[in-house]
Amino acid sequence: GINAEYMGFMNEILHGKPLTIFGDGLQTRSFSYIDDVAPVLAMSPLYPRARNQIFNVGADTPYTLNELAILVSNSMGVEPNVVHLDARKEVVHSEISNTKVRCYFQLPTPVTLKDGLNRTAAWVKAIGAKYSPVEFPAVEIISNMPPSWVRSDLKEKAHIEHTSDDNPRVKEEELRMGRTLD
Repeated sequence: GINAEYMGFMNEILHGKPLTIFGDGLQTRSFSYIDDVAPVLAMSPLYPRARNQIFNVGADTPYTLNELAILVSNSMGVEPNVVHLDARKEVVHSEISNTKVRCYFQLPTPVTLKDGLNRTAAWVKAIGAKYSPVEFPAVEIISNMPPSWVRSDLKEKAHIEHTSDDNPRVKEEELRMGRTLD
């Protein structure tokens, strides 16, 4: 399963960097493992009663980002090494309720956060430190970006069109496959 926060933490560990948390780390999230979410997404078109409905699907138990950093570090077999940066303008507590979705679907027994992280860590360790963040040469608005995102060479442009040439992952994949997309 892939969740931005814990995949970011795992990537930072693979690259020998501290885990980055914006703010005090007390913000909460309901981290989900893909095996808990995918069955509902796959079944939803098969249930006429579910059409045009909006469902929350995710973990019942919220965790703080500080707790997540410890659990991710444990799953990767390293001591937690966290750096707290200035808080971003974001939702502090993002938690969901599965009450409505349970009225429509029989949910699988949820994968615990620890088990999901251990499974994901095994996968991440198997593929290695291949991921590198995409760094664009320009963005539309710099002024309200978190300071840690702003590089000295980052430019501001009113209109930006990105192509696959901007994405190093596309280039890496093309080289790995021995072909180009052109």
